[in-house]
Amino acid sequence: MMHINILVTGTVQGVYYRASTKQKADELGIKGFVRNQPDGSVYIEAEAPAETLNQFVEWCHHGPKRAQVQQVETTQAPVQNFTEFEVRR
Repeated sequence: MMHINILVTGTVQGVYYRASTKQKADELGIKGFVRNQPDGSVYIEAEAPAETLNQFVEWCHHGPKRAQVQQVETTQAPVQNFTEFEVRR
């Protein structure tokens, strides 16, 4: 089990990025959360086996149809043992 923090920049708010992220996370069995940041970016914390997280990060690079992702930054962090994946306001 791994924990990563993901920061996605570009046109990623107002394009269903959070809802699509939750859908993808649920599909892959990833736990954690996604939220919009005041600067227009999207912040994600995700926990799953490394291989699953790699697939998820790959998806984050394009996101939903209307998103225009410029950059995806990931950093490892201690596991928090999330029990679900949620969209936070």
